[in-house]
Amino acid sequence: MSVFKSNEFFKNLSVNQIALYASLLISLIVLVLNTVSRIMTPELAAVTWAEQVGIFLIVLLAAYLLIRFVMNRYIYRRVKLIYKSIRTSKISIPDDWYESTDDMLNEVETDVRVWAEGQAKEIETLKTLENYRKIFLGNVSHELKTPIFSIQGYIETLLDGGLYDESINERYLKRASLNVERILTIVRDLEEISKLESGELLLEVQQFDIKELVREVFFDLEFQAKEKGIRLVFKEGADKAFQVKADREYIRRVLDNLIVNSIRYGREGGFTKVSFYDMDKQVLIEVSDDGIGIEQKHLKHLFDRFYRADKSRSRHSGGSGLGLSIVKHILEAHHQSINVRSTLGIGSTFGFTLDKAG
Repeated sequence: MSVFKSNEFFKNLSVNQIALYASLLISLIVLVLNTVSRIMTPELAAVTWAEQVGIFLIVLLAAYLLIRFVMNRYIYRRVKLIYKSIRTSKISIPDDWYESTDDMLNEVETDVRVWAEGQAKEIETLKTLENYRKIFLGNVSHELKTPIFSIQGYIETLLDGGLYDESINERYLKRASLNVERILTIVRDLEEISKLESGELLLEVQQFDIKELVREVFFDLEFQAKEKGIRLVFKEGADKAFQVKADREYIRRVLDNLIVNSIRYGREGGFTKVSFYDMDKQVLIEVSDDGIGIEQKHLKHLFDRFYRADKSRSRHSGGSGLGLSIVKHILEAHHQSINVRSTLGIGSTFGFTLDKAG
């Protein structure tokens, strides 16, 4: 315990204290040597104690001033340069800054440690962003490459004579047109995500009935659901209408994406079920299905751009691969969150919250 206290004592000394204790030590050594010299040399015995005290004080003052000068000139000015380089503020540091605190070295050590930790976190964040950028660019090029190569193939076939073959010319032109539309869809979705992230897109918040909006989406997707024999229903006991505050058209986009996905990956003859839950000041909206489900390892990446949990099927099902990413950004723009629960072979449930009106 005494060693610990001693270490803490020396660790927290200020500049003035260090200079004072060091000069006291030097003065005491000089005093001891002078006393020994008096004993060993009779000629010095005539020196009085008053003179010895005077010598002691002179040595003490000289040592104090010298030590302070050395520490200031060769140590603390360099520490000050280091300290200035890690400060985020442009406020100037006074020359006597080290005299304004009794724990200056400890303060600098803490600041340097905090700065180093911040730099390490910043570097790690930059590495993550760089890796994300590389993955994103790879995904964009991959998503665009497929339709571009398809268009190129159709056009080359038509130029090689297929244009005059009535059995293929119209069919190839329609396929090329579909691939152009797919490219445009990807570009539009990327543009929308960019606007959502940058805050350029202003939300028109209004009060509306969320259940009525779901009915409208059900009506728009009724034909698509019938093709797979999927029923679009409200969950019994959780079908109460709620008035919410949000941008109606963007929430329509959220619901449209979630319900289209539930139809796309749902089981033929199955269902897509929407539920509403009262959460005091908010409403929880859930979109569930009894489809193929999603593996747990994919869930944390599900809202990443172009991420496809089922690459063998999803690209052939249409879409830009950006739907869930757009959903996430729209809800974040509303200061809301979205989550997903899923089990392979049983189905998936996507849930998000909205503020209640009134």
